[in-house]
Amino acid sequence: MKLNQKLKDIQVKFKAKKSRFNSFGKYYFRSAEDILEAIKPHLLEYSVTVTVDEELITENPVPMIKTTATITDGTESINATAIVGVDLNQKGMQVPQQFGSASSYGKKYALGNLFLIDDTQDSDATNNHGKAKPWLKKESDSFNKAVDYIKAGGKVEAIKNKYTLEPKLEEHLNSL
Repeated sequence: MKLNQKLKDIQVKFKAKKSRFNSFGKYYFRSAEDILEAIKPHLLEYSVTVTVDEELITENPVPMIKTTATITDGTESINATAIVGVDLNQKGMQVPQQFGSASSYGKKYALGNLFLIDDTQDSDATNNHGKAKPWLKKESDSFNKAVDYIKAGGKVEAIKNKYTLEPKLEEHLNSL
């Protein structure tokens, strides 16, 4: 059986429970570890392996980590990626924790992309903990960082997760 058929079968069968609870936001979510644990039975069934690799792709203006999840049968391989920024201003966290948090998110989303895990109903993906997203204003440091991020290969959707964008500003970012 070809690898793309094996992956398709796994994607259809795959289920990863949301076993983690966020007591602040009062919701359950799944972690990268939950996904990796749930994939193990499929590895034996389909004679495949799954690996996750990370690479620091830029340090300025924001450290960005590219995470690649790969499935292989030893002959062919298919991969999916996720790019996440490291929030060095996150209060209450030391730098290793900030990188670890970004690493966990990168793994979770790269694996989710590979196995087609729909997290649109995952509160972890949409919860803003009661805080409205700030508006991204043109001619601000945040806007300049967003432009640099897009030029470095980042996605407008990631910026929209952090900021509210006026349609013209979003159009401008998409044109870069």
